[in-house]
Amino acid sequence: MMRKVLQKLGKADETKDEQFEQCVQNFNKQLTEGTRLQKDLRTYLASVKAMHEASKKLNECLQEVYEPDWPGRDEANKIAENNDLLWMDYHQKLVDQALLTMDTYLGQFPDIKSRIAKRGRKLVDYDSARHHYESLQTAKKKDEAKIAKAEEELIKAQKVFEEMNVDLQEELPSLWNSRVGFYVNTFQSIAGLEENFHKEMSKLNQNLNDVLVSLEKQHGSNTFPIKAQPSDNAPAKGNKSPSPPPDGSPAATPEIRVNHEPEPAAAATPGAALPKSPSQLRKGPPVPPPPKHTPCTEVKQQQTLSLFEDTTVPEISVTTPSQPAEASDVTCGTHPAAGAQEPGETAASEAASSSLPAVVVETFSAAVNGTVEGASGAGRLDLPPGFMFKVQAQHDYTATDTDELQLKAGDVVLVIPFQNPEEQDEGWLMGVKESDWNLHKELEKCRGVFPENFTTRVQ
Repeated sequence: MMRKVLQKLGKADETKDEQFEQCVQNFNKQLTEGTRLQKDLRTYLASVKAMHEASKKLNECLQEVYEPDWPGRDEANKIAENNDLLWMDYHQKLVDQALLTMDTYLGQFPDIKSRIAKRGRKLVDYDSARHHYESLQTAKKKDEAKIAKAEEELIKAQKVFEEMNVDLQEELPSLWNSRVGFYVNTFQSIAGLEENFHKEMSKLNQNLNDVLVSLEKQHGSNTFPIKAQPSDNAPAKGNKSPSPPPDGSPAATPEIRVNHEPEPAAAATPGAALPKSPSQLRKGPPVPPPPKHTPCTEVKQQQTLSLFEDTTVPEISVTTPSQPAEASDVTCGTHPAAGAQEPGETAASEAASSSLPAVVVETFSAAVNGTVEGASGAGRLDLPPGFMFKVQAQHDYTATDTDELQLKAGDVVLVIPFQNPEEQDEGWLMGVKESDWNLHKELEKCRGVFPENFTTRVQ
């Protein structure tokens, strides 16, 4: 197990299998691609669900405004029900034929990943036993008993490693080749379901359109023209839709009806030509709106906020387009309105009013009998669940797999038991570095295995 140290000293060689390493790289790539596909598929399903809810609410609105005496009410309600059922069926089929298949596909990766990591540890044990056996054979004074025992341990370690290695050599290429068929089946299912859904939805939309056309024909005489309301400030020639002639004769310009053409935006809202206030035209970052009345210099000094005596903020409002443009002009000489303050002044006033409470809270702390409360538990160390004892690394150890700890000489490790005792190999411990635990408190992300003989017990 001293393979890493011995390799640095040039006294041991490492068993390399380039073909297996390529299989592991393919495995990691395949896992990454599958995880991303699963995430995007879940996002797609969430969007389908959101569209279903939006379509359902829109149909409910149509049912509410569709009066009982209008023709086609029953047909419109039936179309709304079928629309809802179609969305539900589409979502459920996506879950059954795409998402569940995706989950089954990814379910085989965790076990294989664990076996790859275990194979790496068994390879370390095999290299260590081989080096020990070779060193005994090349020693000047040979001990036949030790050589025989070392040979027995070497054969045992080699047998365990080769059993795991052969299984993985067969499974990894097969798993890698299966990705093509899986991707084809998944996207074919999604494309086919989406195609059928849009076909059925198109039929429902056409039926709804026929109902609405029938309603328009029977109530066509009840459509009303849109009469443009001239703005007080706009010139008379700005009216695009004049009122019908008083004698009932046809107008020179066709009337704009609600059911046929949209109303021009310029004539939809009376008084739309009123100029906006300067505060609504301002670009850039948000700034506080101007107050209702702009005080004079003397009044401003009296209304200055006292941060220690009064924390009440004066009522403020924003000038709206419906207010006269002269509302911002008050009798204060030539003082500008508060809404026209420079952005720098506004930002400075905000910073002054928002930063002081934080300073007060941090400066003053409660004390009992001359000691600050809350300081007693500052040095307490929370230990991970199942903590057994502490060890300290005596040598650097470079992790060879994702479930191993990277150690530097002097690192303190908190030893914890294995979740599955059967996964513990002889000479290996499970733990979490004390620095990582104190910083993150996340056992799942920080724990890992490490060789016991690289460390010494300190507690």
